[in-house]
Amino acid sequence: MKLDFIPLDKLSISKANMRYGKKAPDVSDILPTIRARGVIQPVIVRPNCGPGQFEIVAGSRRFHAAKIVADERRSGGDPDAEPMPCAILDDGDDAAAIEASMIENMARLDADEVSQWESFTRLVKEGRKVDEIAATFGLPDLTVRRVLALGNLLPRIRDLYRREEIDAATVRHLTLASKSQQKAWLALADDPEAYLPTGHQLKGWLFGGASVCAAHALFDVEASGLATIADLFGEDRYFADADAFWAAQNEAVEARRAAAIEAGWADAVVVPPDEHFATWEYEKAGKRKGGRVYLDVRSSGEVIVHEGYVSRREAARLAKAEATGTGHKPARPELTSTMQTYIDLHRHAAVRAALTTHSGVALRLMVAHAIVGSHLWRVAPEPQSTRNDDVRESVETCVAETAFDERRRAVLLVLGFSPEEPTVTGGNGDDYGLVGVFQRLLDLPDNVVLEVIACLIGETLAAGSAAVEAVGVEIGVDMTRYWQADDAFFALLRDKEVLTRIVAEVAGENVAAANAQEKTKTMKRIIRDHLAGENGRAKVEGWVPRWMAFPPAAYTARGGVGTVAAHAKAEAAREIEAQSGGDDEPDPTAPGAAVAPPDSDDGADTVPLAA
Repeated sequence: MKLDFIPLDKLSISKANMRYGKKAPDVSDILPTIRARGVIQPVIVRPNCGPGQFEIVAGSRRFHAAKIVADERRSGGDPDAEPMPCAILDDGDDAAAIEASMIENMARLDADEVSQWESFTRLVKEGRKVDEIAATFGLPDLTVRRVLALGNLLPRIRDLYRREEIDAATVRHLTLASKSQQKAWLALADDPEAYLPTGHQLKGWLFGGASVCAAHALFDVEASGLATIADLFGEDRYFADADAFWAAQNEAVEARRAAAIEAGWADAVVVPPDEHFATWEYEKAGKRKGGRVYLDVRSSGEVIVHEGYVSRREAARLAKAEATGTGHKPARPELTSTMQTYIDLHRHAAVRAALTTHSGVALRLMVAHAIVGSHLWRVAPEPQSTRNDDVRESVETCVAETAFDERRRAVLLVLGFSPEEPTVTGGNGDDYGLVGVFQRLLDLPDNVVLEVIACLIGETLAAGSAAVEAVGVEIGVDMTRYWQADDAFFALLRDKEVLTRIVAEVAGENVAAANAQEKTKTMKRIIRDHLAGENGRAKVEGWVPRWMAFPPAAYTARGGVGTVAAHAKAEAAREIEAQSGGDDEPDPTAPGAAVAPPDSDDGADTVPLAA
């Protein structure tokens, strides 16, 4: 930094200055001194674009006062204006300039919080962290965070606060409100006949009561059947049962989370109502850079989706790795997300089809669901969702799904429902009545009820979960009975290293080595020929890819995800249970001992269902 005297016409106010863009400041307190002695304390400047031009980052009031004095002297016949004493910063350091402006202005004249927010926000964009800003200005971290939280406010509310038309307590609570709540509050402020909650009353207005606007629902309100209450004009509707709304809303949020992961985002995080997504603590990031989706669930029922963010710490680490060249991209998984969905759905279909003949296992799995359960055990069928039409058709027409659908139709008949109903779960008993279904089940023999349970568990078993792995291994599901390679599978098979290993499985290592450099299309043709026994190649019977088998395995070091990871979770749980003595057989003579399970669970206790 060096000192110099610079003419007024070579100076302008920097955008980094706290008072940039504002109306001319009040200089009445310093104007008499500058008239008498000129500017004594140097302003802080830095080079601007243009030869000999400088911009003022601290000292706006002195500059405006000096211009007033220069105009007065010109009107009095003295054309020469005194140059300004200036301390010149190095060019390019925006953060240092902003800090210099804030430190000087906050020391001389209290800056309103909105001005502080504008400057703090620019510092965050320049890379300053909250604790660094707090240390620079001698403020607690909490104070800086509260100022940054003003960014959640609509511009009009910030302007009202700047003009002191609303107090600090009101603003504090409004920073917790969603944009729609802020708009509703402004509408009340504009209505002279309406009651406008402020201060602590505003907090009660924001969080009190249990009314939830129907507009916040992520699900189809009409299809849900939930009762709503409309206002006199029919413009706004509210749910009559807030608990029922939250049950449906949470299910819809989970579906959105799953869809975001399916779309290729690194993760989707649900932010519960008692927490808050602070945008200043995150930076935007695309899918390829590990960006996540954050679903910010508000206590009002509103869900705000923040798509493509990583924490500032993660962003800094990635930037440093790219700058130094020491970073490396995460290993690309051997399965695409769509291929993983294909594998999960086919294995899921096979497990639940096999489960219909292992009612004892299904019963125990059902009891486990009941014990661990969720709130009131809200049962919903596995949606088997995928955005790929070929995958959907492959699963719908596979042997396993056909077998399960046949058993499901039998269960629907025995329960007195139409066999054309799409599911056994999901509200089929509404018209028949809960008591009627209960009485019907009481009239059925145990073995038939167990088959009903097996179907229910099959419908509600989550695809891709550790539960599928645990059941598949326990039952000993043979995927060759339920699956064979189809066009959808080959269309999704793209990893060349994986293809090479599959060629080795069906054609041998010599063939794989000889074709390692061939195009993937050629490798797929070799695999197809061996599976079909065509074009002179030996037919391979009963082949399934490693991911599809029970237990599953990977082809490469990159394959520890999907079914392999889910199986690892199931095995870890099995090991914990074994170490805790879970394999010890109970004493059947002990008081309160459980009834022993059937001697065999190979399907011998199953009888054909009848209506």
